[in-house]
Amino acid sequence: MAVSFHVRSNSYPSRLHPQAAHVDEQLTRLRSSDETSTSSSSSICQRLDKLQDLHESLDKLIRLPFTQHTLPLEKNKKAVEQILDGSLRILDLCNISKDALSQMKEGLMEIQSMLRRKRGDLSGEVKKYLASRKSIKKSLQKLLKSLKIKQDQECNDESLAAFGEAEAITVGLFDSLLCFMSGSKTCSKWSLVSKLMNQKKVTCEAQANEFTRVDSEFESEKTLKMDDVQILESCIHDLEDGLQSLSKSLIKYRVSILNTLGH
Repeated sequence: MAVSFHVRSNSYPSRLHPQAAHVDEQLTRLRSSDETSTSSSSSICQRLDKLQDLHESLDKLIRLPFTQHTLPLEKNKKAVEQILDGSLRILDLCNISKDALSQMKEGLMEIQSMLRRKRGDLSGEVKKYLASRKSIKKSLQKLLKSLKIKQDQECNDESLAAFGEAEAITVGLFDSLLCFMSGSKTCSKWSLVSKLMNQKKVTCEAQANEFTRVDSEFESEKTLKMDDVQILESCIHDLEDGLQSLSKSLIKYRVSILNTLGH
């Protein structure tokens, strides 16, 4: 299980390397956007892009001589294991989210095809989609609960604190993403994120989003709006792209850590 690091505002002294200062700047911007962002598809996609950039910067940071020396130190063994466990856990979250999105997109494409051709068992396909959504939402709710089960651990080297904070911010994004996808009316910030960022629980507004809007239309059996279905499919496509890019950055970042330990 991945655990947290105690985080300070300036993880790397400015005398070290400009790349370290750049990572701190990115973390500061992400903390700020996390506090002010809304639960919308565009906001989540923007945060996914920023997290991809962050992990690419962390990958560059790992390649610096200072970090190459720090990571393998015996005193940092547990902390580095946490970093690796955390990166693997986030990759799992990426894959689970992508699988859920792909499953929903497949159902939507079939419904769109029937709407265009104006033939086929549209009602049956809608019921099939809703049954799939129900199963997906149940799985996402379980996953959301698992995000809140965390444990704190002291990091012996302050210079590694940025990696723990990056993990916390990234998992916080998945808390928002899973709430958004499942249509949860309220969601609390992941407990670890609240501690790291000194934030109180945040309540997501009970408002319709692309997922819940289509769910409502399908459940009410009103005239299906092709536009809303297409908007949801486009939203899913954007989220898939963001998750895929983040996954690639995480894999590269994780490999760099393993290579450093192997030297």
